[in-house]
Amino acid sequence: MNWFSRVFAHYEAYHAYGPPRLKYMGYLGAVTYIAFFFLRFTRSKPEIWDDIGFRLVAVALFLGLGLKDHWPRRLKPYYIRYSYGVLLYCLPCFTVLVALERGGGVPAISNAFIVLCFLVMLTDWRNTLVMLAAGTGLAALWYALTVDQPRVPMDLVSQLPAYALIVIGGNLFKFSTEQIDAERKLRATQGLAGSIAHELRHPLAQVHHSLQAMQRVLPAPGLSGGQLAPVGPADVDTLYRHLAHGEQAVQRGLQVISMTLDEVSARPLDTASFSYLSAAAVVSKAVEEYGYDSEDECAAVAVQVQEDFQFRGDETACLFVLFNLIKNALYYLRLQPGTRVWIMVGGQQVRVRDNGPGIAPEVLPTLFEPFRSVGKSGGTGLGLAYCQRVMKAFGGTIRCQSQPGAFTEFTLQFPAVGEQAREEHHARGLAQARDALAGKRLLMVEDDAAQRALTRHKLRPVGLSIDEAADGQRALDLLARHAYDLVLLDLNMPVVDGYQVAQRLRQGQAPANRYVRIVAHTSEPAHVARVKTQRAGIDSFVAKPSDQLPLVQALVQALQRQGAEVAAHALAGRRVLLADDSAYNRRAVAAYLREAGAEVVEVDTGQAALQALGQASPFDAVLMDLGMPGMGGLDTARAVRASRQPWSGVPILALTAHSDAPAMQGAREAGMDGFLVKPVEAMQLYEALGAVLAGGAAQSHQPTAAAGPAGGSDGPLLNEARLESYRRLGLLDELLADYLPEIARLVGSLEHAVRAQDLHQARDALHSLLGMSGEAGALALYQQVRQVYVPVLEESRWPAGADWLQQVQALAARTDQALRDYGARHQPREEA
Repeated sequence: MNWFSRVFAHYEAYHAYGPPRLKYMGYLGAVTYIAFFFLRFTRSKPEIWDDIGFRLVAVALFLGLGLKDHWPRRLKPYYIRYSYGVLLYCLPCFTVLVALERGGGVPAISNAFIVLCFLVMLTDWRNTLVMLAAGTGLAALWYALTVDQPRVPMDLVSQLPAYALIVIGGNLFKFSTEQIDAERKLRATQGLAGSIAHELRHPLAQVHHSLQAMQRVLPAPGLSGGQLAPVGPADVDTLYRHLAHGEQAVQRGLQVISMTLDEVSARPLDTASFSYLSAAAVVSKAVEEYGYDSEDECAAVAVQVQEDFQFRGDETACLFVLFNLIKNALYYLRLQPGTRVWIMVGGQQVRVRDNGPGIAPEVLPTLFEPFRSVGKSGGTGLGLAYCQRVMKAFGGTIRCQSQPGAFTEFTLQFPAVGEQAREEHHARGLAQARDALAGKRLLMVEDDAAQRALTRHKLRPVGLSIDEAADGQRALDLLARHAYDLVLLDLNMPVVDGYQVAQRLRQGQAPANRYVRIVAHTSEPAHVARVKTQRAGIDSFVAKPSDQLPLVQALVQALQRQGAEVAAHALAGRRVLLADDSAYNRRAVAAYLREAGAEVVEVDTGQAALQALGQASPFDAVLMDLGMPGMGGLDTARAVRASRQPWSGVPILALTAHSDAPAMQGAREAGMDGFLVKPVEAMQLYEALGAVLAGGAAQSHQPTAAAGPAGGSDGPLLNEARLESYRRLGLLDELLADYLPEIARLVGSLEHAVRAQDLHQARDALHSLLGMSGEAGALALYQQVRQVYVPVLEESRWPAGADWLQQVQALAARTDQALRDYGARHQPREEA
């Protein structure tokens, strides 16, 4: 059975990607088997063997294969196993049985050729051979047991060389085609990866510049005796400004990645999320938040608003379009220092014009094609194609005019929005806000009396109960006496400013309002306000001045937002079942849960999880590792959902070190409610559990550790934020005592597997090492092992390169020393 499981895994992998071949085969097979039956009655001798019973079974099985989309959700995980049985019975078994019963003949030979061709197309070579052997054996056994004088048709036997040629030649041809496709995909991927890397150089350089600037502001190290390092208010503002610039650069890099992935996958925009936007406001935001490489670039861009207008679209997508056009226009600034960019708003148009070198006329017709880059090196060539797709989704157009040596101008044409449509949108927005906010209690903190009166007027239609405070101290007094649902907080106030108010609330100075939703009302630049408000524990912010609808929508979003602190608070007293075969992996997750006040029961197998669920005390949620031996997480989740017990509906979150799309889809089909990728961070855990406990769907979280460099030499060895959380929980010494020997043991097990050429053992060692290194905060080792583990798991092959094991061993040794050094640095000081 273990051997067959390995062979069957290749069949599952064969059908994991690509078009639904099995579904199409189901429809084709059902129609063909019915048609061939009637042909037999009209053209065959009446005394020929009647296969109606066997044929009806085959037709029914094929129909089940074709109706995949109509299967109940609880049965869909078994579709691939079902298809294996269908192909085994309907192709080799049925065809050989009919050929034997009819004594061979030309129709039997033809049918055998057809079936062989389909079998080669629908299976990998291993399962082709297994199905041929098993199907032929079953048919021959049935024939021998049910016929008095069985005989082997020699005309079929004489065709065996031809049959063998079809199987061998078909699989060789298929293998060569797959190799060619793989080579094409590799080259395309390499080119795209190189282009993205080029695009990300500038954001990363800006992040580096921001970090250097922050380092210059920080006080010099070396102070002793517990002396605090002096940092003045001006230095704090400077640090936040550079931090904001760094975050801007990160956002720019993420935009490049998002834009590229959206364009490559041709993912359509969600028009249901479109809202009415001010063209002048979006342009101003784009110019303000664009990640300029220098002050010269910033000074080269000017905005001219001749007439503002509204359009219906997605703000983020529109910002991507403008960022891309600004980037293209500034490309030649270094070569031509006099380059200028004008962005003009008016007449339902946004025009981006530069006085750069221009574009040749013959190039203009192909300018918006994907992977088309003109006059630039290293770009992805996807930017303008993405711009065109966004504008089409908005119902508008984008066009380019250019004169070589003079100018280039891109025109974004937006469809007109009628006054009635705008009013209806505004009325719908206020009605939705009223449904969410009516009867809620809000504290408005603002030192400007005129601003308070204006804001109260804007909020009057949504039915809020509003109290006012003219400064931060009065606000804290009110918050200590009354419970509020929302706080609308001005940030720049004398004596006690908004940041101090938020920090004191989050520290518990007003216990009833510790987790109140706070919305900052600020005129600070958005990118600076974003980082400062996050640090102060503020949930969101809205620009000042703001129109009525954006203001009430910001309040609604803050009220609906499930903050991580609130999620952690919601876990207090909850009972959580944690199923993972690795005690080391369970330790950190259980510590996070217990710190939030949850009761945790730990088990190490799927069967033990079922037994725990069947006990008298119910669980509020289950965290389930997918890679447990024996009864894995997917099988356990299916068993829970199919149990018909009171606990069959318990929320289940998947835990895994493998985060590809098929794994996530498999978890959903098994009935799981969410997906967390190891190593799990505390805030991700709290948010995901808080969502499912509140009756929603947990957002799938990707691994924090995987966000860094893929190698071990260019990035940090350790995830010190994770190690700091262990130290805070009192687990650091335990981690060093247990995790380090276990990592060394797993590296040794991996070396033994490589020497023995045991790919299965190597896969298990890599799986355990991946989880262990992630949980231990061994960032670089986690990334290196993940890079090696993926081909071993997905393609059942050894990693490329002759020295990959030596790299893992060397990195493990460096990591071991780095972890020990970290532990030594953070040992508690002995009292004098």
